[in-house]
Amino acid sequence: MEEIQQMTVTITKEENEKALECVLRSRGFSKRLITRLKRTENGITRKGVLIRTVDLVYENDIIMINEGDGEALDPNPDLKADILYEDSEVVVFSKPPFMPCHPSIKHRDDTLGNLFAALYPSLAFRPVNRLDRNTSGCVLVAKSQRSAAMLQKSFEKTYVGIIKDLPHCGGRICAPIAREQETIIKRCVRADGQYSATDYLVRKRLGDLSLVDFFLETGRTHQIRVHTAFMGYPLLGDDLYGEASPLISRQALHCEKMTFQSPENGRIVTVTAPLPEDMLCLMTPDR
Repeated sequence: MEEIQQMTVTITKEENEKALECVLRSRGFSKRLITRLKRTENGITRKGVLIRTVDLVYENDIIMINEGDGEALDPNPDLKADILYEDSEVVVFSKPPFMPCHPSIKHRDDTLGNLFAALYPSLAFRPVNRLDRNTSGCVLVAKSQRSAAMLQKSFEKTYVGIIKDLPHCGGRICAPIAREQETIIKRCVRADGQYSATDYLVRKRLGDLSLVDFFLETGRTHQIRVHTAFMGYPLLGDDLYGEASPLISRQALHCEKMTFQSPENGRIVTVTAPLPEDMLCLMTPDR
C-alpha cells in the first residue's frame, strides 16, 4: 500500500511571475523530485487544475503538491525508541540495538518503520540514513519526499565504537570497499572498490578496551566495520568481520551524533543519542 501526502506552496510577492520550476527549485525541490511530481497523477495543481513547471505563478497562488513516493508499513505501537528531535519536516529516533530499520522476511513487524507507522499513520516512512540491525543510535526520518531530498546532502554523522587492544591514538583509514563475491551482505577492501575514507580518534581507554570516535568522509555499507577489520582491530563483538565476544552480544557501534539543516526553517540542528547501556557499562570502571 502506498501513502499519498499533500503539501501546499503559497507564492510570495518575491516569486510573482516566475516559472513554477524556478520557485520549487529555490525552495529546495530537487530536479529529480520535480520530474517525479510531473509524472504523478495530479502531482502539481493550481485551483484543482494541473499546472506545468514552465508556467508562470503569481502572488498568493496556492500550488498543491501530491507526493506518491514512500513506504507505508504496518503499525506496531508496542515498539519503543526515543525521539531525540522533531519538527514539522523531520524526526530523529534513537534506534535501540537489535531493531531493524526496515521490515524483511525475518522481521515483518518489529522494525523502526513499523514504529514510525504507528506514530505517524498518515505519513510514509522515509529514513534519510539507515543503521544495521545491531547498530544503535541516530536515525533521521523525513516526513516528506521534498525534505528527504533536501537532507541527503546536508547531514553529518559521528559514530562511536569499542575496539580491543587498539595500539593507536587515532588515524585515517583510506581503503576502497567492494561487495564480497557470492554474498549480498559482506563487504571487503578491494582495489576495484569504491573510494572510502574513515578518520578515527580514541576518546577513552579502560584496560584493554578503547572507546573510539569515527568520522566518515564517505558512507559505504559497513564502512567502519570493514575499515577497522582491515587495520587488524575489528569492532568488539563483530562476528561478521571479527569474532563474537562474551562482553557484548553485538558489534559495539553506535551512531552518537547527527548534524543537519532542518528543511523547516534552515536552522542547523545537532542531536546526540546517549551511549546504550551495553556499551556504557564496558567503559565504566569496575565493569
